[in-house]
Amino acid sequence: MKASLVLKMGQQLTMTPQLQQAIRLLQMSTLDLQAEIQEALDSNPMLEVEDDNNPSSSDSQNTAQEQSSHTQAAEPSEAAENTSSPAETTDWTEQIPSELEIDTSWDDIYQSSASNIPSSNSEEWDFTSTTSAGIDLQTHLLWQLNLAKMSDSDRMIATVIIDSIGNDGYLQESLEEIQESFDPMQHIEMDEVEMVLKRVQQFEPTGVAARNLSECLLLQLNTLPSDTQWLAQAKTLCKEHLELLGSRDYNQLMRRMRIKEDALKNIVDLIQTLDPRPGSIIESKEPEYIVPDVIVRKANNRWIVELNPEVAPRLCVNAQYAGFVQRADNSADNTFMRTQLQEARWFIKSLQSRNETLLKVATQILDYQRGFFDYGPEAMKPLVLAEIAEAVGMHESTISRVTTQKYMHTPRGIYELKYFFSSHVSTSQGGECSSTAIRAIIEKLVAAENPKKPLSDSKIAGLLEEQGIQVARRTIAKYRESLGIASSTERKQLL
Repeated sequence: MKASLVLKMGQQLTMTPQLQQAIRLLQMSTLDLQAEIQEALDSNPMLEVEDDNNPSSSDSQNTAQEQSSHTQAAEPSEAAENTSSPAETTDWTEQIPSELEIDTSWDDIYQSSASNIPSSNSEEWDFTSTTSAGIDLQTHLLWQLNLAKMSDSDRMIATVIIDSIGNDGYLQESLEEIQESFDPMQHIEMDEVEMVLKRVQQFEPTGVAARNLSECLLLQLNTLPSDTQWLAQAKTLCKEHLELLGSRDYNQLMRRMRIKEDALKNIVDLIQTLDPRPGSIIESKEPEYIVPDVIVRKANNRWIVELNPEVAPRLCVNAQYAGFVQRADNSADNTFMRTQLQEARWFIKSLQSRNETLLKVATQILDYQRGFFDYGPEAMKPLVLAEIAEAVGMHESTISRVTTQKYMHTPRGIYELKYFFSSHVSTSQGGECSSTAIRAIIEKLVAAENPKKPLSDSKIAGLLEEQGIQVARRTIAKYRESLGIASSTERKQLL
């Protein structure tokens, strides 16, 4: 076979480090971006936060040097002003007596001005404000266990029981499994486990360590005063007919308990005051707050969008350090400073590109969904990423990165940018209706329904069809579940 030389021409896209950095910053959330900026400030001496007191990056080195000279000239005068004579300054040790009286605390004699935390005896003292994080359910139960009077054996059993309690407050393991977890040489009987379980069930929150929902509700009912109205009937319902209550079969429930509708309503109202998940009261997680990236507000009857200035600080190049860089110097220190200067400029440019892209996309979303800002979710229009990409002259993947984990603050609330994108459903007039608008209509219909005769999915589909929106019953069920709305059977209530 004869060898031959073939020439081929092709194109290949190579992403520069600057472009990679810009894309990485673009897809970051607000918290990740703040962490990235802080890391850049800590690692790069050329970067600094721009404020009113700092010179901008465009300032020359002479400005920085002049400012430095002024500072040096002012230091002696400031030192002279701050230096006071011994006669004018009072020795702080003279304020504290050499000997303190018996039962005298330090706070009674001297109080530090640096501490803003009130004393524990003060009325303004708030223990929860001084704790960084809450405790979990197990820790709360173990704290109560340490205060209870038990034998060593019972305390050991109680510890195992507490470890078997889930975050919702229910016992995750059976008593047989708890008994089998002990060493046979310890001779732990089932009666002992049951007795200790009843002790643990007396801990707070009420209803904890229950094995099922019925037991959980009964534990809470047992703590109510004996003269509570409908208490006996509520216990009977939770003990024998809880499944009928869960299925909302009120007719069968009234026949089984031989009561009328008014009495059943009072009993159900009493049960609804109980907590089916007592463990959720003890929350160990700290709340997570959303910081919006853009803000939409109305000024002079016109909607405007702007970047949130609190998301990311304005960065600039330190003029003083930049003035130390010499072009002709090839030393290691100068090479390092040139590299840091270039990286700082790239980082600032990438941040600017991110902000500009985010502002462009948010502005286009505002223009497309102006009806939402004026009238609410029911006026939402169908919108896809391709439409915004075409409007701003970018690729769909870029728009997807911009709208992911980015939030917009509006007078109607805080929404993720993805919220404004939705598919469409055809109408009888040949138009299109957004799926978000359909969800809003469903939510409005359910809120206005008769609680005794809630709307079924088929009925909701019929009401939407009367408005010219053709939606299948299965689609209604999907939208309803996404909104967290229960079925018509579960929504049925007693009047």
